[in-house]
Amino acid sequence: MSRARSTLAAMVGVLLIAGSAFYLGRATSPSTVVAAQPADARRVLYWHDPMVPAQRFDKPGKSPFMDMQLVPVYSDEAGDAKGVSVSAGVQQNLGIRYTTVRSEQVASSFDAIGTVQFDERLNVAVQTRVAGYVERLFVRAPMERVRKGQALATIFAPEWLGPLNELVALKRAGVADDLVAAARERTRAMSIPIELVRQAEAGGIPTARFTLTAPASGVIAELGVREGVAVTPGTTLFRVAGLERIWAVADVPEVQAIRLAAGQKVRATLQADPSQSFDGTLTEIIPEVSATTRTLKARFEVDNRAGRLTPGMLLRLSIGGASGEHLMVASESVIRTGKRAIVIVQQEGGAFEPRDVAVGAEHGDDVEITSGLVEGERVVASGQFLIDSEASLRSVVGNLAAASVSSPSPMTNQHVGQGKVESVTSETITISHGPILSMKWPAMTMGFGKSAAAAFADIRPGDDVRFTFEEGGATGYRLVSVVKAVARARP
Repeated sequence: MSRARSTLAAMVGVLLIAGSAFYLGRATSPSTVVAAQPADARRVLYWHDPMVPAQRFDKPGKSPFMDMQLVPVYSDEAGDAKGVSVSAGVQQNLGIRYTTVRSEQVASSFDAIGTVQFDERLNVAVQTRVAGYVERLFVRAPMERVRKGQALATIFAPEWLGPLNELVALKRAGVADDLVAAARERTRAMSIPIELVRQAEAGGIPTARFTLTAPASGVIAELGVREGVAVTPGTTLFRVAGLERIWAVADVPEVQAIRLAAGQKVRATLQADPSQSFDGTLTEIIPEVSATTRTLKARFEVDNRAGRLTPGMLLRLSIGGASGEHLMVASESVIRTGKRAIVIVQQEGGAFEPRDVAVGAEHGDDVEITSGLVEGERVVASGQFLIDSEASLRSVVGNLAAASVSSPSPMTNQHVGQGKVESVTSETITISHGPILSMKWPAMTMGFGKSAAAAFADIRPGDDVRFTFEEGGATGYRLVSVVKAVARARP
């Protein structure tokens, strides 16, 4: 009997040891699991309502402003006051592209389109200083090419016959030389060509017909007479325009015109045939700005001794300038707001930072950066506005909600709604309201701020109310009035 009791006692001892080990294992297993958690687990900084990002909460729960749960903000996506982090997946979905700030040797050159015109300084007017008639015309059409010394017209001047006959008579009479010299001086005063005077003295037969010749080579830009017409002193019979040099007149935007200086060299290419090029020089900038196009006219002198350029042709002018080292980025990466120029810079670790920059001249698809960036930095070339939107929701870049809390506008618009009171605190009243058309809101449950803790003391949960609110307050919207709705009597 004693042996059976001993065996039973031994079995009970074993069971007690096994049970102790079991319960001990259960008690120690949670601590073992906790210790096995990865050290790089995401740490929650705070919770917030994305509709009111300025308010932060230290624990999860339901939003006091909207009928939704609070959203956690993790340490690896909160960023700091200067940047915002965007996950790689979101960046891929947004289609974000980058460009690198680089230093390049850039010449301040640009292209312009110029129109070929006559060089007005080469124009020569052909006139007669005596009254007469056009007996014969050798050039009968404008824009006809002429050479220097070519006959243009024959003029008959009856007024010249008297002085010439007098000179011939004095020489035949053998008078003193001073009288002959006086007669010769009279012919010179009447602008009688020296050839007619010599012909009269040599042959003794005066003639009043003379031929006008072209004083320079070019084209007849103006033809002012026809055969048989009478002419008077000072009448312009022909105007000859030279072609050995031409003007290329281009409209240059005023932002580029400030970089022009007289004497700059230009390479002109024929618009109709790019294989033909010419050398030119900037001679003058016309001091007049077009009020409609905001351009100035620049006048370039181009060599045309080969005669290949004709007025009216178009030339592409490549205007060169001094070169220098400049920081360059793609023009699409710069956000221009009118008063500011902003780029989104990618920081170390993948965060993004908006930065003000000063821009210079544009060169094709790139733009100069005069301050605000350094060589080697990466900036966002596309997707800037989507990053700024992401940052705004996280209260990093331009938190509009915080601005409205700190400085509410006295000129806010008021809106009216109708709903049922869900809860009342010293700071807010939560209302389940119907659609609010003035705000384009659907039906929802949200919290509205109170101007004071004692405000709307007669309002209780479950009341049907008609309320008026405006923008402002800690929640973003502040109640102006809350009135209980009058219940309709049933028939």
